Amino acid sequence: MLMRAAVLRTRGLPVPYSQSLPLEITEVSLDPPGPGEVLVRIRAAGLCHSDLSVIDGNRLRPVPMVLGHEAAGEVVAVGAGVDEFAARDHVISTFVPSCGACKPCIAGRPALCDPALVANSAGTLLTGARRLREKSGGDIHHHLGVSAFAEYAVVSKHSLVKIDRALPFDRAAVFGCAVITGVGAVINTAKVPPQASVAVIGLGGVGLAALIGARRLQASPLIAVDLSDEKLAAARALGATDTFNASNAECADQIRSATGGGVEFAFEMAGSTRALELAYKITKRGGTTVTAGLPHPQAMFAIPQVTLVAEERTLKGSYLGSCIPSRDIPTYIAWHRAGELPVEQLLSEHVKLEDINAAFDRLASGKTVRQVVMF
Repeated sequence: MLMRAAVLRTRGLPVPYSQSLPLEITEVSLDPPGPGEVLVRIRAAGLCHSDLSVIDGNRLRPVPMVLGHEAAGEVVAVGAGVDEFAARDHVISTFVPSCGACKPCIAGRPALCDPALVANSAGTLLTGARRLREKSGGDIHHHLGVSAFAEYAVVSKHSLVKIDRALPFDRAAVFGCAVITGVGAVINTAKVPPQASVAVIGLGGVGLAALIGARRLQASPLIAVDLSDEKLAAARALGATDTFNASNAECADQIRSATGGGVEFAFEMAGSTRALELAYKITKRGGTTVTAGLPHPQAMFAIPQVTLVAEERTLKGSYLGSCIPSRDIPTYIAWHRAGELPVEQLLSEHVKLEDINAAFDRLASGKTVRQVVMF
């Protein structure tokens, strides 16, 4: 079938993207789903820094590629061997398809699925297949097994979670990346107990999701840190008890003073070495620093090694929020319905596919939280 899609052909084009146009809106061909695969009509797809990092060249993925990994849609058809989904089901995509059979999956750590790492790096589906093609016949790569900036997608059944049809598509989409990454870092990776002191650095979609996850646990104090006063205001509206602008050279000292030596849990969600340095500085003795940001692969982070020992500090990475998507996404949706995770407040605006380059300019400038392409 032919469909419209946003295709990245050249990495590292200059900003503004509204002029350099790294994403070409064009017709591409999509093959039918193979065994274990599902054809999904994409209804909403969020713009994430993981997409931006491929556009700007910080994450080296093969091109041409249809980007987009945070999505919700409706099942159109299924391939052989798919019993979990049927036409008209509503689904959310996840950006790590867990095979369920490798050692990390068996151990309950599907974010580290071995076959998924190979497939995502190569730009294929979990089986190693590609279903996207140029009209002339050449292959187009998949982004994280999803490629959601398109009218339709063929994905592995292991990349999908079935949801209730009552959840609006724009809200549903953000559960596939922003929510499971942010809330999951709080719940699964750090295992924050109720009423612990928490700081979140970097208030994009993932950071604000972590904030509302910590608020659900009645974190106190709940500190938000960013370079944008507008995002700090949004954090206060979402329950932050204290906010600090990271551009202030005294930011770390101010936070340590306000918290009596630092917080028990600090989350770095900006994908910045400087942000991680700040997070580590404001973590108190015996505390835990968690990073879920994705910096450039060559970025290095240095700490005083003695603090890990003498202060019994913990430094952890978090990918996919250390989630088991089939378990955690329904749980987080239930919390949302109970009013405990106001994910609708993460949504900045709806955009059209043809306006996606300008939307990435807004994301790159830090002037937005979560924009969603609606189909």
